[in-house]
Amino acid sequence: MRWMRFKVRTTSEAEDILIAGMTDVGLYGAQIEDHVPLTAQEKEQMFVDIMPEEKPDDGLAVVSFYVPLEEDGTLLLEEPGEIGSAAESGGSLASVPEQSGRKVTPEEVKASMEEKIRELRTTCDAIGDGTVSIEITEDVDWMNNWKQYFHQFWIDDILVLPSWEKPAVPEAVPAVTFHIDPGTAFGTGMHETTQLCIREIRKNLTPETHLLDVGTGSGILSILALMLGASSAVGTDLDPMAEPAIRENLEANGVDASKFRLILGNLIDDPKTQEEVGENRYEIVAANILPDVLVPLMPHLVKAAKDGGVIITSGIVAGREGEVEAAMRAQGLGQVETAKQGEWRCVYGRKI
Repeated sequence: MRWMRFKVRTTSEAEDILIAGMTDVGLYGAQIEDHVPLTAQEKEQMFVDIMPEEKPDDGLAVVSFYVPLEEDGTLLLEEPGEIGSAAESGGSLASVPEQSGRKVTPEEVKASMEEKIRELRTTCDAIGDGTVSIEITEDVDWMNNWKQYFHQFWIDDILVLPSWEKPAVPEAVPAVTFHIDPGTAFGTGMHETTQLCIREIRKNLTPETHLLDVGTGSGILSILALMLGASSAVGTDLDPMAEPAIRENLEANGVDASKFRLILGNLIDDPKTQEEVGENRYEIVAANILPDVLVPLMPHLVKAAKDGGVIITSGIVAGREGEVEAAMRAQGLGQVETAKQGEWRCVYGRKI
């Protein structure tokens, strides 16, 4: 399917006003590109391998709207729209009768957007440039172009293999072949922090291991642990999209889904999640997040672990490992050590 992209150059201050205004035009849902810094709460909730690089905020933004493009080059709005007549007659958008599923041309949509932007300027000084541009894009642009950047790789003797590739060295025999196709914002195992976690999990893994994976994302740590012989795994995450990603990865690797349980919630401050995770249940507790989250999370990680269990934390850039080490010792953990790979650190300790 082809899509028509309507792109508006504006400011971060006017994003919400612009998006709300475009519902009058018949455009619903938007993609926002800006450099607004993440809030402390947003950073806390980003249970990811590595925090996205933040560029300096210049106050500018690009807001894009996507509409399916028909074979005849027209657009069919899914919701009641007010497109076309304003551009044709010069009347105001508000005076145009609502019509559901009306076919319009991209040029008519663009003209109606420009009319709405002129109207918004009368009450909002922050619209900025306001230029509207249009371009055609296809599903393949979103679904396939990124494949050129993701190829198979090894984590020691584990081969991580995307579905569109065959092993580059056919005669090589990996201990495990992990099949994964990158999804939305979840880990693939390529990052150093994930690899550090995997190595420490393997060192402590036994057939009796019950694993807790906090911030599980794609489920890579849990699924690999199950493939390497763990008894069961529980993963927690804040993002509901973790569920389909994990389901796909379990299926792709032939792992029994009954051995993995996903809990959606924040272990730090959600009593329901804390109750579901439980206490003194896990031989290995892993969290590949960020130091700002790992420190307040530490009491809950320790509480979940069995006596003698190991807590493995990663996502720690060099220079901040001391904060996590101190948090572990404050919770009474022993044998606290740090592993290194590049500029990243993995801190682990044992519950005495």
